[in-house]
Amino acid sequence: MNTILLIEDNPEIRENTAEILELANYSVMTAENGKLGIEKAHANRPDLIICDIMMPVLDGYGVLHMLNKSEDLKDIPFIFLTAKAERLDFRKGMEMGADDYVTKPFTEVELLNAIEQRLKKMEILKKKYSSTQEGVKDLLLDIGKYNVWEELATGRNTNIYKKKQVIYNEGNHPNRLFLVQKGKIKLYKSNDDGKDLTVGLYGQGEYFGYMALLENSVYRETAEAMEESEIAIIPREEFDALIRENPIVMKKFIQILAGNVSEKENQLLGLAYNSLRKRVADALLMLQKKFSDGHAPFSIHISREDLANIAGTATESLIRTLSDFKSERLIDIKDGNIVLLNEKKLGNLFN
Repeated sequence: MNTILLIEDNPEIRENTAEILELANYSVMTAENGKLGIEKAHANRPDLIICDIMMPVLDGYGVLHMLNKSEDLKDIPFIFLTAKAERLDFRKGMEMGADDYVTKPFTEVELLNAIEQRLKKMEILKKKYSSTQEGVKDLLLDIGKYNVWEELATGRNTNIYKKKQVIYNEGNHPNRLFLVQKGKIKLYKSNDDGKDLTVGLYGQGEYFGYMALLENSVYRETAEAMEESEIAIIPREEFDALIRENPIVMKKFIQILAGNVSEKENQLLGLAYNSLRKRVADALLMLQKKFSDGHAPFSIHISREDLANIAGTATESLIRTLSDFKSERLIDIKDGNIVLLNEKKLGNLFN
């Protein structure tokens, strides 16, 4: 049950509003002035605060100011109650960080709708989304944008890229979002010696190129087709409009990107400290996680050069390791396809 702190100096409004909230199955704390409200918030942190503006001792603006100074309370959703005569002043409260306002006199529906919307947004901010395309889809579903990816993809121009054809280069300025409609795409970085390291893999139904759009920076890697691929092109303006529509989307996207950064850091740690066998096994399992269609055993056709770039090793070393894995019955190789025979042992390889 969510707890709401109601700060209102008018006894009749305070009692009637508290009764409405309790009937709606909220736990309610009340305070007749701002000073007492702050004390109650510190003593028992509420899930949401509803506060009148014009009050003795400490008015609503003072309450909001004090909340913003508290690390423990500053993130609590805050709704102002304003009389019609004060409506022109509500902008001051919104600029100070209030989430919403309800004008007196208000109906039960108006009040409860405002509360429900704020609590729902707070739940979204608390929820952790995976740093994957599914995490992005879950986020958009939670905010009510059920078909946003499909809408973005509908009626788009598509480009066909041949195997090894570059889609964009590291250092280019982004002006579009990309959707894989068919094929496989890799993102890789190159060092001064011309050696490549694959840092991202994308398959059918997945978007890529959005990190540079969100950061408003240049691409930090090169995108290349691993096989003949069909890519839908979405103008940057439409992606930017989606982000601007809802600050929550932007905030959660940043969290998802942070997850992507964390995954890349783990990959780099593995490259630095794992043995060759462990790196190759992890690369095979990464491919299975990314491109498996659910059928066992998992099989993939991938060039040995591409696989070596994922594992962070030389092609010759990769081929020798694959030969060892085949002898140990961990994998099989048929017509160039790598078939995983024992995923458990591959996952449990020691350094």
